[in-house]
Amino acid sequence: MAYATQTDIVTLYSQDALYVADRDGDGVPDEAAIARALQTAGDEIDSYLGVRFSLPLETVPGLLVQFSVDIALYRLALSSDVLSDEHRTRYEDAQKHLKDIARGTATLNTGTPQSGDGDDPVAPARPRPVVSVGPEREFTRDKMRGL
Repeated sequence: MAYATQTDIVTLYSQDALYVADRDGDGVPDEAAIARALQTAGDEIDSYLGVRFSLPLETVPGLLVQFSVDIALYRLALSSDVLSDEHRTRYEDAQKHLKDIARGTATLNTGTPQSGDGDDPVAPARPRPVVSVGPEREFTRDKMRGL
């Protein structure tokens, strides 16, 4: 599933970001290459999300649009030999966050329950409060007074 469109790329990074999709050097981005890169990015995202979520997602969080754009621009830049450190860093950051989502240490906040093995919902991994309760103390200052 494609999580972003060419319009999303322009909205996030401006028209200049599409120089990586100029396949024939005429200054015009190749729309077919952009569509393929966005579809491939969506497939890569699904490979991580499929571990925890039922796909396709009912709603697409903005975070996935950002990740899809970053992954697609990385793939386009890689195939055009114009890869920059910024492309690589954005791709690696997106990949790391997707791995965290797959592990359960990050969430998408989609509002739909996560699924683990089978169809049982999995509680999100969050810090839990420390609870210390126990029986009443046997030896206190008041009880020991006078001994």
